[in-house]
Amino acid sequence: MSSNVSIRVDGVSKCYNVYSSPMDRLLQSLYPRAALMAGGVGAHRVASALRDRRNFSEFWALRNVSFEVRRGETVGIVGRNGSGKSTLLQMIAGTLTPTEGSISVHGRVAALLELGSGFNPEFTGMENVHLNASVLGLTDEEIDQRMDSILAFADIGDFAKRPIKTYSSGMVVRLAFAVQAQVEPDVLIVDEALSVGDAKFQAKCFARLESLKEAGTSILFVSHATEQVISHCDRAILLHDGLVQQQGKPKDVVHTYLDLLFGGSRKLTKKASATEAGMLAPSANANELSEGSIALDIRPGAFEERANYSPYEYRWGDGAAQIQDFRLLGPRGAEPSVVASGDRLRLLLGVAFNETVFRPIFGLTIKTKDGITVYGSNSEMVEASLPESIGQAGTHAVITFDFDCTLGPGDYFLSIGVASRDGDDAVPHDRRYDAIHINVNDTGYFGLVKINMTMDAKEATP
Repeated sequence: MSSNVSIRVDGVSKCYNVYSSPMDRLLQSLYPRAALMAGGVGAHRVASALRDRRNFSEFWALRNVSFEVRRGETVGIVGRNGSGKSTLLQMIAGTLTPTEGSISVHGRVAALLELGSGFNPEFTGMENVHLNASVLGLTDEEIDQRMDSILAFADIGDFAKRPIKTYSSGMVVRLAFAVQAQVEPDVLIVDEALSVGDAKFQAKCFARLESLKEAGTSILFVSHATEQVISHCDRAILLHDGLVQQQGKPKDVVHTYLDLLFGGSRKLTKKASATEAGMLAPSANANELSEGSIALDIRPGAFEERANYSPYEYRWGDGAAQIQDFRLLGPRGAEPSVVASGDRLRLLLGVAFNETVFRPIFGLTIKTKDGITVYGSNSEMVEASLPESIGQAGTHAVITFDFDCTLGPGDYFLSIGVASRDGDDAVPHDRRYDAIHINVNDTGYFGLVKINMTMDAKEATP
């Protein structure tokens, strides 16, 4: 394995035998012995029959998974519950063996796979530090040298001298992360362990992860918090039903992951079919919706012709409703190539309903070019008053968003969508992620927002 590669997973599969009862498990364990004891005429046939008999079904948690992680690289792994993420991490950590394929890991591995795993609840925090650090390969002298920094990072005070069984879940993960991170591993595996920490501790953890990365530590990071994956990972891998569904940029992988979580059964293409086009036009000669003096075009493909359209959008939904066009208006005209921080902007959406949608929900999210959400809301959250007639099959609607663009200088993308409720779940009909691009041009400050700060200074006499 190349010295620049910390982890290589090559064609790895993992199969579990699933038994319907304990008796089936017992019988299965006895068959090989019975096969060995078979003798006399036809013994080989008896032995073969006993070996081939199965009282279990096979469950493949992973199938033919392959990827590499380089030194100093942070790779996020996302996927629905049951997709095989934890199984994969356990095999990389060495606590499980693959059924097929091979895994190569270079250097010392530290893993946070389960909350408090490896801790003895009867031992004190300091005793567990010694125990865990010893397992990771540190000598007693090295542990004593790092004990103060470990306890300072965990910040659990006098609880370090008390048994782990008296700790809260947050205190357990504080100590566990402190041990794993402070031993400076070559490979660090984090599986949802930071989700129980408070905001201050999480910030400290991510700062530590960044310093480890700069020192050459490779990090595998599993989290359902997609923005953490986008913010802190160089690459991402999507597991689905035990298979690698996608590898690539975190932002692209997260889009596909959200599609798997919330997507409809029918994926939308960028341009409507001829059949859909016929459904969308209110009459044979009418191709526009009007909002005052502003017209929205409901011809197929009109959305993609606007100046602010982003060809890198990610679109999905079941198609019961479709966003056919948009108009972005600013104080200096429509579809501005550049806006100033503080401008009052208006976004108009032309929506067509192919099927009846009860109580539709319209949403807007603003993200940075790196995929970090700056703002998001929808008609349900702001309790917008919508006409009861909106949502009938064969009808159209114009949706208006007015907002102050108090964003800092830079590039931003608007994601828009229409959905509805099915009990507690949101049903996406048309979601267009990163569909509209705006560039904010302003000077005199930096960051994501403009807060209209003023400064003053006066000479003071003691």
